[in-house]
Amino acid sequence: MLQTAAVVDRTDAPSDQPREKIDVRSFGPPKPLQRTLETLADLPAETVLIQRNDRLPQFLFPKLDDRGYLYESVERDEEVVTVIWRA
Repeated sequence: MLQTAAVVDRTDAPSDQPREKIDVRSFGPPKPLQRTLETLADLPAETVLIQRNDRLPQFLFPKLDDRGYLYESVERDEEVVTVIWRA
């Protein structure tokens, strides 16, 4: 199993910025979406957020687009890691 840092390194996310992780795998909808947006609102703009989820957060993507974030998801065996950063 790849470490989260190795997954982030496979994306276009900035590698020289601070990182924050959240794990929403145990939450049912819509809690992962809410928790992710709340966390992003509280983070400094330069921080890269790493979300671990048990599914692709497809309903999160339009909200990230509306807020000016870039993101990439990497599907792994038992989880999806979505990396989110400011454009």
